[in-house]
Amino acid sequence: MNAGMPSYWPADASLPIQDTTVGAVLRAAAAASPEQLALAGPSAVDGRVQRYRYAELLAAAEECGRALLARFRPGEHVAVYAPNSIEWAVLEFGAGLAGLVLVTVNPANRARELEYVLRQSRAAGLFHAAAFRGNPLAEWVAEVRGGLPALREVVPLERWAEFRDGMRGAPSLPHVRAEDPAQIQYTSGTTGAPKGALLHHRGLTNNALAFAARIALREGDVYGHSMPFFHTAGCVCAALGAAQARAAHVFLGAFDAGEQLALLERERVTQILAVPTMLIAMLEHPTLAERDLGALRVVVSGGASVAPELVRAIEARFGARFSIVYGQTEASPLITQTRLDDSPEDAATTIGTPIPQIEVKVVDPISRAIVPVGTVGELCTRGYHVMRGYFDRPDATAAAIDPDGWLHTGDLATMDARGYCRIAGRLKDMVIRGGENLFPAEIEAVLLEHPAVAEAAVIGVADALMGEELAAFVRLREARPDPAALRAHVRGRLAAPKAPRYWVFLDAFPLTGSGKVQKFVLRQRWSEGAYEVHDLAPRRGAH
Repeated sequence: MNAGMPSYWPADASLPIQDTTVGAVLRAAAAASPEQLALAGPSAVDGRVQRYRYAELLAAAEECGRALLARFRPGEHVAVYAPNSIEWAVLEFGAGLAGLVLVTVNPANRARELEYVLRQSRAAGLFHAAAFRGNPLAEWVAEVRGGLPALREVVPLERWAEFRDGMRGAPSLPHVRAEDPAQIQYTSGTTGAPKGALLHHRGLTNNALAFAARIALREGDVYGHSMPFFHTAGCVCAALGAAQARAAHVFLGAFDAGEQLALLERERVTQILAVPTMLIAMLEHPTLAERDLGALRVVVSGGASVAPELVRAIEARFGARFSIVYGQTEASPLITQTRLDDSPEDAATTIGTPIPQIEVKVVDPISRAIVPVGTVGELCTRGYHVMRGYFDRPDATAAAIDPDGWLHTGDLATMDARGYCRIAGRLKDMVIRGGENLFPAEIEAVLLEHPAVAEAAVIGVADALMGEELAAFVRLREARPDPAALRAHVRGRLAAPKAPRYWVFLDAFPLTGSGKVQKFVLRQRWSEGAYEVHDLAPRRGAH
């Protein structure tokens, strides 16, 4: 009876939009809860865990802001190239207070990637760690610095105290407006060269506030994670969500399953966000049975397809409610999220409903007309959370944000009559096999139902007869590869054309820094003949 309803959800005004800034939310937290634990994590100087109450964090951030203004002017771009650390977190708030634009750089980047981000963002300053997981960050900085005349100041984080103390003569902290730019975050690059999303204070702070409300984060809670700070999950959802809830933000320098479990136990963590690959590693870790995770109430995941079986396994093993988030950097980042009181079916199989104060619609990718509920189309969103644009890329901005202000996500989705959405895959990932549109996310979800499958990704590959064929990439749980059994598993649950023809078994997937599978890398390596391929339907002239 709802077949004719449009796939459109108007803005929910239940949570008012605040005219807040990154610095303002910290000042408010320090005024309301000065003695509450605000931050705990390793120092970039010596690796030791440091702890700040909210009053102490504000004092450190204001000191940082004044030190920044001794070197830079409000509105200039300052980059940070380092793993998670206390100094990184203080720098985020300090830059916000100083009116600077923080450029976040993936510490896995090497010289060429670093040079691209610093040049494209026009960074005037750079803070960097010495190394990260064998990647010699200081060496790459030294290699590229000479070719970047706009880069005036480079500060190794090991010299943080020297930087902080060099604020003599600095002007007072400026008035920063909610609409001012706050960060440039580079898209994770699953499709090639990254673009810098220019994000504003209002979008970041209000998005984090809505996130904190949906996971029932409140004063005295402990939000503990190891999501990277260079990504919105770390420096927005975690840092700004915890500050607005007056909760503690505790973190690791980088993800390690055993250390993450230890952090959950030691700090009595109440809420955590982790991408599916992290959750799988925690479930498979040998120390899980020894850990007391009784304080944990909510586990949040997103950034990639979350299998219903993983949701149910986490809820059963951790004794916590599960919330799935969906968004993208360009949306500050969240667009939809499941609620803690959702039914088990909605919690496990949807990406929830739109968060407050934003509009969502699903449109035909060609005509851009809104499609009826239950119909696959491109998910679009409009509201306070949409980026100002891609920095210095008006062409890319015009392609992403239409004249009416709608951000076109590039994700295929459906919406039901209640506003609950389901992802059907990426628009560019849609496979056209013999004229039939196939959606990899649907097939990946079925593969993940098989007990032998730990992770799966499906792509389309060129085929002389059908145009495209499906290739499945699978990581198994210590099982012997049996592509025929896996194909039979898919055929038993989906239409025959959705059963992949080609099968590749991997020990690990190529991932972005935020934990998404880099399908363009899979395609590239496939075209190079880098994989051992099991072809279950050989035909003359096909591959």
